[in-house]
Amino acid sequence: MKKKIVLLPGDGIGKEVINSAQAVLFAIADEFNHSFSFESHDIGGIAIDLHGTPLPDATVEACKKADAILLGAVGGPKWDNNPSHLRPERGLLGIRKALDLFANLRPIKGYKNLLHASPLKEEVVSGSDLLIVRELTGGLYFGTPSERRDAGQSAVDTLAYTRREIERIVDKGFQSAQKRRGHLTSVDKANVLESSKLWREIVEEKKVQYPDVTVVHSLVDSTAMKLITNPTQFDVIVTENMFGDILSDEASVLTGSLGMLPSASLREDGVGLYEPVHGSAPDIAGKGIANPIAMILSTAMMLRHSFGLDTEAILIEDAVQSVLDAGYHTEDLQINNSCLVDTAEMTKLIVDYIQSQDAAKCICDCYA
Repeated sequence: MKKKIVLLPGDGIGKEVINSAQAVLFAIADEFNHSFSFESHDIGGIAIDLHGTPLPDATVEACKKADAILLGAVGGPKWDNNPSHLRPERGLLGIRKALDLFANLRPIKGYKNLLHASPLKEEVVSGSDLLIVRELTGGLYFGTPSERRDAGQSAVDTLAYTRREIERIVDKGFQSAQKRRGHLTSVDKANVLESSKLWREIVEEKKVQYPDVTVVHSLVDSTAMKLITNPTQFDVIVTENMFGDILSDEASVLTGSLGMLPSASLREDGVGLYEPVHGSAPDIAGKGIANPIAMILSTAMMLRHSFGLDTEAILIEDAVQSVLDAGYHTEDLQINNSCLVDTAEMTKLIVDYIQSQDAAKCICDCYA
């Protein structure tokens, strides 16, 4: 298989974790006789510095021609005082809109030997394995341009959704549940918001097309509470843009580290942008200690969702699991009786597993 992948390293640790993803893809290509070509472009703060915009036209054009996109991270305090149109995050919002990446998938899994790193009790998070499906190109973040009124004393943001925007993300939620455990939680605020009332109506209409999926409706505030008190009850959660943004960040604490969380942003033809959930972490950029696992797992999602390479994706996920089970960890993870490694070493361990499929037998010096 031949595929063209655009790399958007972005800011902070973005370049470091992108390098890890590329190393893993080289290993996968060798093992399965694939051909992946790579092309790098700027986005975020680095693009502001070099091109005067967080999303250069050349970046958009390259992404439109790609089979998939890998993004590292954007942002940092250097650009915090910039006007809103020159904030790094505008690059991310812009590329999502330009490519019509309407569906964001965030799998959240509690790894057994990392449960103690979660701020929640181990018995609460143990067994957690859920997927949040978030609408990504509509809602409050993309409504009528926000404005200040009354000499800056009041502000207006607009939350707008069309039937078509809701239908396609709801379909993605149902389809995702079909591939998992067959349970879908639809999250809204239908007791207050007209957009949520329309959302709930559409979910009710759609559920007859998916008789193998059990669907329940849940208000966003109630869902936020349940994610912390009983996360194992969830399989797939589908929701609108802002609710999904908040709930997925809340759910990230289940894993004990943002460095473990991948994500995918997909359009209807399967082309997607894949990125770790964590930020640019400028405080550790260049130190070689960033956790590359979220980026590597995002690469596995790319192979599965955009390229249909499920076997290859499973191999990457098995490699990550085996390396963690063997006790290796980066600085953000605190594992008892374990071996601290840096970004390059963690990447090599995962690559070694892919190449030998025997890395689970590796024992580090501190186990001797």
